[in-house]
Amino acid sequence: MTASKPMYLSAIMLLSISSYVLHQWLLLLAQIGTAHQHNPRNLTILLWHWPFGRPYSLEGDVCSNEYGIPGCLLSDNTSLFSQADVVVFHHHELRTGRSSLPLHLPRSVSQRWLWLSLEPPVHNGNLTKYNGLFNWTMSYRGDADIFMPYGKTVPVPHNGNSNSSSYVIPKKGTCLASWVVSNYRSDQARSKFYQSLRKYIPIEVYGRWSKRPLTDQSLIPIIGHCNFYLAFENSVALDYITEKLWRNAYQAGAVPVVLGPSQANYETLVPPGSFIHVSDFNSTKGLAIFLQQLATDRGRYEGYFKWHQTHRIKMYTDWRERLCNICVNYQRLPANKVYYDLEAWASR
Repeated sequence: MTASKPMYLSAIMLLSISSYVLHQWLLLLAQIGTAHQHNPRNLTILLWHWPFGRPYSLEGDVCSNEYGIPGCLLSDNTSLFSQADVVVFHHHELRTGRSSLPLHLPRSVSQRWLWLSLEPPVHNGNLTKYNGLFNWTMSYRGDADIFMPYGKTVPVPHNGNSNSSSYVIPKKGTCLASWVVSNYRSDQARSKFYQSLRKYIPIEVYGRWSKRPLTDQSLIPIIGHCNFYLAFENSVALDYITEKLWRNAYQAGAVPVVLGPSQANYETLVPPGSFIHVSDFNSTKGLAIFLQQLATDRGRYEGYFKWHQTHRIKMYTDWRERLCNICVNYQRLPANKVYYDLEAWASR
């Protein structure tokens, strides 16, 4: 027994060393597997082409300085393709042929391609050619890998007083309802609804179509003098709620009358009780009567603004802010995801 003791201790020591090595090896594998989620270095986001051909300045540390998002380098220099962690392709330029995918360039296995579109499915065209190429999506759709709405509500800070909001409903003039439209098409649902509604109530129409364009500075105060705003989307699609609601109605201080996705869909994205959905009425005449009555009942009318006591509107209008949000979401995004049927997803 005495002679075998050193061998016994050696075996114990060898087993301990082996266990330690195995443990360290497993830790290394885990670190490799989660490097995508825990990468401390700066991320490089390459925008392959600017949306609609309108570039923004990328001088300096834009994400950190403008939006408080550190470690996120934005670039539109396509020569940095091989170094990019994420390459972003805005769909409009691909669809129109103004740009194309760099399929001729060698692509790193760790590089992710992101399909970006804020337009409804009717403008997508044929997406089957992109099957198996994109890893992530950025869209107004709530089920996109990176949800990027046109706007949203965010809580306002309180000072201990539950009624601390200083929001004041804009003073209303003689305008009952208004609508801003530039790209008018008579075959669209919103146009047909407007033509029917105008038979029963006066509607002030602005925009290029009516040859009454509004500047960014004049739009908010002019709409704010109206009781209601027709926040009619040009296409009916899931989650497709644009600046027509967020800016033209909510920020202007007019109660929105909405035509777009279902009422249930609106209520998942905007404050319930803050809008009027056209589907609640059997006819445009019924809606017109309701609007006229509501405008004269100040108590009920002001109830549509109660949400301002607790929330405010946050708009997304700068493409750079949208791109910086890729870095915010990068750690949680699936590393091995591939869209093998992009059209099936985008058309839902």
